[in-house]
Amino acid sequence: MSATIFPTGVTIYNPEKCWSGYTILQAAERGALLIDMNGNEVRMWEGLQGFPNKMLPGGYVMGSLGERNPKYGLQDQTDLVQVDWDGNIVWKFDKAEYVEDPGEEPQWMARQHHDYQREGNTVGYYVPGSDPKTNSGNTLILAHKNVHVPAISDKMLLDDVIYEVDWDGDIVWEWKVSDHFEELGFDAIARNLMYRDPNYYTGFGNSHIAGDWVHTNSMSVLGPNKWYDAGDKRFHPDNIIIDCRDANIILIIEKATGDIVWKIGPYFDQTPELRKLGWIIGQ
Repeated sequence: MSATIFPTGVTIYNPEKCWSGYTILQAAERGALLIDMNGNEVRMWEGLQGFPNKMLPGGYVMGSLGERNPKYGLQDQTDLVQVDWDGNIVWKFDKAEYVEDPGEEPQWMARQHHDYQREGNTVGYYVPGSDPKTNSGNTLILAHKNVHVPAISDKMLLDDVIYEVDWDGDIVWEWKVSDHFEELGFDAIARNLMYRDPNYYTGFGNSHIAGDWVHTNSMSVLGPNKWYDAGDKRFHPDNIIIDCRDANIILIIEKATGDIVWKIGPYFDQTPELRKLGWIIGQ
């Protein structure tokens, strides 16, 4: 029996300075774990992975049932599911790509990673007064797609794609970062480097299969905001903001056209405002 000198469980909790609530987290090798403020286990959804897990009204949880073999993919979740309090699947999406990896059972995959958002609010999980839908509505899903774009590199790219999926699991809208390469504003030096090595690193699995060239970490519709109310159409509530971590770019996609209508990065020295903001690296 091993012992540790390091504290476990809740180590600091000051009720006078902290809003009482619940926390959903991914317990590695186990599943989605819901705890209270004292660290007590409220519910464990065994086997429900999450990249991330999100709670919905009514005790529903979203996550995934599996991850692609890292020998052939980078952070690819096989599906995105919504389960009820008892763990029953009430919604599932995996029909993005039919994957046939060597030695693996061929299967449909979502290849979801990092983020998703159910229609109803701007973050996709429960917020008082702004409820995501639980038995209808569309879902935005951040996913991967392998593409070959000679203008970017002569090597295979691990591209980031956004799917909008309806309640029946049909893809009704799609947007890929690589389609907007010329809008991202990379200079000649960056383009040359990217062409020769589009981010082939070994930090996650067998990522030399495709270059993780921008590595998008988050995605959200803007929702109601004061800039749109003041007349700036770039901030339409339906537009989508994403964060491309490895490219040092945060951008807004116009939902109606797919155009990039606002961005900061990849350089932060081009205007007085950007210089005041300072360089953002890896967000």
